[in-house]
Amino acid sequence: MNKAITRIIFISFLALFSCQSKPTAPPTPPAPVNLQTVSKKTVLYYDQYPSTTQPLSQVNLFPEVQGYITAILAKDGAHVKKGQVLYEIDKRLFQANYDQASANLKVAQGNTKQAQQDADRYEYLNSQNAVAKQLYDHAVIALQNAKNAEKAAEEAVKTARTNLAYSVITAPFDGTIGFSQVRLGNMVSVGQTILNTISTDDPMAVDFLVNEKQLPFFESLEKGNAETNDSLFTLLMPDNSLYPFTGKISVIDRAVNSQTGTIRVRLVFPNTGYILRAGMSCIVRVHNQESSPQMLIPSKAIVEQMGEYFVFIAKDTVLPKKDSTKTEKETDTVKGPKLVALQRKVQTGQTIGPNVIIKSGINPGDKVVVDGVQLLHDGSRINPGKKPATDSTAKGQQDGNNNGKKD
Repeated sequence: MNKAITRIIFISFLALFSCQSKPTAPPTPPAPVNLQTVSKKTVLYYDQYPSTTQPLSQVNLFPEVQGYITAILAKDGAHVKKGQVLYEIDKRLFQANYDQASANLKVAQGNTKQAQQDADRYEYLNSQNAVAKQLYDHAVIALQNAKNAEKAAEEAVKTARTNLAYSVITAPFDGTIGFSQVRLGNMVSVGQTILNTISTDDPMAVDFLVNEKQLPFFESLEKGNAETNDSLFTLLMPDNSLYPFTGKISVIDRAVNSQTGTIRVRLVFPNTGYILRAGMSCIVRVHNQESSPQMLIPSKAIVEQMGEYFVFIAKDTVLPKKDSTKTEKETDTVKGPKLVALQRKVQTGQTIGPNVIIKSGINPGDKVVVDGVQLLHDGSRINPGKKPATDSTAKGQQDGNNNGKKD
């Protein structure tokens, strides 16, 4: 009985202490941030597209006759001219065949001449009824056979001449050859052995893909309906340097890829210094011709969440009345306007250096948090001007003053 009473008393004490009010947690101090007022300004920027350089013409060199390589007359990677001799295949057999065909042609020509004389003689005798009709007919047939034999000999000469010419491989056009796939003494087979690859190098094509929604814009550029701009198409090299020449649209592909919704566009760039090589990965920059002012803010002010983009803007807020029993120091350490950070979803545009264009979601005049966003959530109290600006913020502000110009 005593144990039961003791247990009841113990539980009563626990309930009594649990019902007592907990001490109020001290208020969270405002987060120190830096703000930047949103404004519109004219900016120069480029739409960028991954691209690949392509030769306008490229062929593999195959032998047309079988034989051994007896000469390689162009260095690997050399620039060659149309008709320049690149390889020679052992031509002795082809030269002998040509000489034999030429001799056979002369024999056939002699037989034709003899048959012609016989036919002419029998024709005269036949007109005088001085020879049998059968002999005359045989003479005419012999002449026709001799002419046919001569024609066959002529075709044999052409074939032998062609094979002899095929023993010398020449460049089909001006361009650059690659590494030779054969060496001296190698046996090559017709249509099977690749000797080398040659491609044009000036001008050079650059291919890139654009979304089908952009097709009307590029079609207008192809037709020359857009405003002329010397720097409309520029090229960033793999080392991020700017190619010294500008390009122009050569052709737009015939169809849109139904799986990706993209279409290929080909530009052509002059390549007098042979800086561009086939297969290079570059970046095509298309000068954006949008002349209206744009909203530009630092990229670090943007927060990404689940594929969507947000910024924090500073807004005045109405705070509860101060407790008259507490001093100002006890209630709030912030003097001046009381601000909170409100989260706003934005639509981003082109990135320009450390800044990014904002298409919608905020308005000119809004004050955007550019430093300290990692400490904020929607409705956080903020203390502007208390966080030192980083180097990137200073750079972003300087770029904004330069109208967002990017080299």
